[in-house]
Amino acid sequence: MSATNTKHAPGTFSWPELATSDFAAAKRFYATLFGWSVQEHDMGGGQMYGIFKLEGADVGAFYKMRDEEAARGTPPHWNSFVTVADADQSAAKAKELGATVVMEPFDVMDLGRMAVIQDPTGAMFCLWQGMKNNGAGVLNQPGALCWTELLTTDPGKARSFYTRLLGWSPEDYPMGPTTYVVFKRGAEAAGGMMKITPQMGPVPPCWMIYIAVENCDATVTQAVGLGGRIEVPANDVPMAGRFAVLVDPQGAHFGVLQPPGQG
Repeated sequence: MSATNTKHAPGTFSWPELATSDFAAAKRFYATLFGWSVQEHDMGGGQMYGIFKLEGADVGAFYKMRDEEAARGTPPHWNSFVTVADADQSAAKAKELGATVVMEPFDVMDLGRMAVIQDPTGAMFCLWQGMKNNGAGVLNQPGALCWTELLTTDPGKARSFYTRLLGWSPEDYPMGPTTYVVFKRGAEAAGGMMKITPQMGPVPPCWMIYIAVENCDATVTQAVGLGGRIEVPANDVPMAGRFAVLVDPQGAHFGVLQPPGQG
């Protein structure tokens, strides 16, 4: 991550990071789709770390999965980082609440301190305590992260875990046979949650990122033209906007969201 002075309140999803099987192909796909520029950093040992930038501001990152990740059968995916005041305290609390600390807290050079957590329902996410880098330089505008959503098999267990770990408060929104939960950080929406249904197929518990776009349908068409595919076709959600779920050419899922009144 490159330096930025942006501050994010604890409990904010502040950094999306792509783990991919093809660094060069992922760079082409996302740079073209979202108009991102890329700043590459040589991490040594043949490992590159790329920063996605929007008009000079950091919006996310990507790296080629290590051989051991691929050997475990880990598919390409987006990691979601949530800001915390103290990574060590938050990791210890997560463990007390029934989570698995996959990677204990460690320093990422002088940029920040992080840990990798698997929640009690199986979804992975990262804790981030910013030092020189506090996360994305811009959020909630076209081309930047605007929403992060948990798909889980056990919403009750997840609700208890995240509200106690991050201090979020849940608000329920009935949606036909299911209920959508919006986690609030004070008055601000921090993220969403919905139960994995049989109609979704064999979806593992996961946090999924959404990138804001000016025109959802046009972005979907462009993504398909670039070799991506549609997982969930464009749909309208009252008060939220128009969204779709896509899969990049390497297999990583992500969403796009056109806020109400745009397009």
